[in-house]
Amino acid sequence: MKNKPEQMSEVEKEEKKKAMVLFLSNSEEKEHFLSKGNRKLLSDPLDDNNPITVQVLGICSALAITVQMEPAIVMAIAVMAVMAFSNMIISALRNMIPNRIRIIVQLVVVASLVALVDQVLRAYAYDVSKQLSVFIGLIITNCIVMGRLEAFALGNGIYKSFLDGIGNAAGYGLILIIVAFFRELLGAGKLFGYEILGHKGATLAESTGLYALGYENNGLMLLSPMALIVVGIIIWVQRSRNRKLIEA
Repeated sequence: MKNKPEQMSEVEKEEKKKAMVLFLSNSEEKEHFLSKGNRKLLSDPLDDNNPITVQVLGICSALAITVQMEPAIVMAIAVMAVMAFSNMIISALRNMIPNRIRIIVQLVVVASLVALVDQVLRAYAYDVSKQLSVFIGLIITNCIVMGRLEAFALGNGIYKSFLDGIGNAAGYGLILIIVAFFRELLGAGKLFGYEILGHKGATLAESTGLYALGYENNGLMLLSPMALIVVGIIIWVQRSRNRKLIEA
């Protein structure tokens, strides 16, 4: 009888590794779904571990699709959908995926989700889909998506992987939106296509707002190099505020 508790303990340890119940591991000590650790999965990528400004991933799309706010927001939502569901799927399959083909499986899952997102955009937001062009398809090779699958989803439960996908996509999208805000506002005087700084007429007399005072749009903001400069400024501000991010 003394050996029975020990035997049960070994069985429970084995079940703890394999069994899953509603996204949570079937363990004696279930972590609350809004615990500090789970909240950190959502909050860390927004600042201390941001995919773009700290991990320096996903820079290409940050340069290419941030001329306007609308495509930047749509891209952020698309990446969030792909990351959240791909993380969940890979996490659910992680004990069944042979190690030698794990990258292939990850690519198949991500590619399928990207194709689905692309079709949804073509059906309901065709103009934005045309603006994003090939960059939706390039989500398949986005280092952030593949990196989180490899580094997190393959070693954690479904719920945690879902939160990790949402958090990293939110951190990525936050930078896209900030960069797009300044580029569209200062480069075109608009946000979401609406004139914010006033109307620029043929002459000062016909102009309104800041344009009536002689303000001119900065066309350089609409070029890709300026996006890199804006990202650099964000990195500088972030490290000035959070000194622990400064490398020795």
